[in-house]
Amino acid sequence: MPEGLNERIRAFYDQSTPLWLNTWGEQMHHGYYGPDGKREVDHQQAQLDMIDELLAWGGAPPSVTSFLDAGCGVGGSSRYLAGKYPQATGLGVTLSPVQAEHGNEYNALSGVDDRLRIIAKDVYTLDPEVDGTYDLIWSMESAEHMADKQGLFELFHRMLKPGGRLLMATWCHRPEPPYLSPSEQYTLQQICKLYHLPPMVSIPQLADSAAAAGLQDIQTADWSASVEPFWGAVIKSGLDPRNWPGLVRSGMGTIQGAWAMKYMRQGFASGAIQYGVLRAVRK
Repeated sequence: MPEGLNERIRAFYDQSTPLWLNTWGEQMHHGYYGPDGKREVDHQQAQLDMIDELLAWGGAPPSVTSFLDAGCGVGGSSRYLAGKYPQATGLGVTLSPVQAEHGNEYNALSGVDDRLRIIAKDVYTLDPEVDGTYDLIWSMESAEHMADKQGLFELFHRMLKPGGRLLMATWCHRPEPPYLSPSEQYTLQQICKLYHLPPMVSIPQLADSAAAAGLQDIQTADWSASVEPFWGAVIKSGLDPRNWPGLVRSGMGTIQGAWAMKYMRQGFASGAIQYGVLRAVRK
């Protein structure tokens, strides 16, 4: 990653995570509202539906003995996977020590701390001894923070067992051509600046990087319509005066992140941003 990006990401999530937990709980990702985004459902239930939908669409194996949650936040998905696969051991990785601390506390409260561990570490620096370890690698809205997509897919390829499966959901820009307009480029630049992201890639570019890394049976889809209602709910929560004291306490970085929500909504509405999902297998 470019120098300093990890530190900015770490600081952002160290500061903003307590506010998110108080407002939304342990799932730190979009909700799923049906193929056309019209399903009426509680927003926190929609976040759980997102996990189930990605598992189903991705052809997740019925039996998993080990999984990696790469960019796990406080481990909401990790604990969900641990419940779905009661024989599995799991590892969640986040850059944020605050998230890792909260995640391991939640693990203990959920009774899965004997087989699920969350660590604060750069996923690119995981021990080579984990190569060939995982039946399932889960990447839920974290790859957008990772600059070296080719290196990330190469890492995932090495860490998967033969026959193991990668499931990913991540923010992307729309495919080109037609080329991104100046207004679209501005929207993307603001999002990347305020959320501490490297430049986004398109869904086809993701697939190309996965293929170049040696992954096979690659499929992708655009789920933008399915998740777009979530941003309205997040913005509404940000406008709730009950959340303002926590927003102020969490610092300027979190306030800037809250401001970025308007650009996310604009990006989805204009089509400049797409919510990409990818599945792939190591043969």
